[in-house]
Amino acid sequence: MTSLVDEADELSLRALVAETPSADHEYREAKRHADTIVRHHDQLVIEIAEIQAKIDDLLDRMKESTR
Repeated sequence: MTSLVDEADELSLRALVAETPSADHEYREAKRHADTIVRHHDQLVIEIAEIQAKIDDLLDRMKESTR
């Protein structure tokens, strides 16, 4: 994920230096892709935390029911 963000940043610099439509297009595509991956990663982190909380709750309830 970090490499995608770094690549988008590098393409941003290239687009600024080159000042060509194709360089700008490459940067925008890379940035869009990196942003999508970051959003997806963030969503997965949230979902994992929610699942872990559910597992912890279920384990606590199982533990209490065996007493």
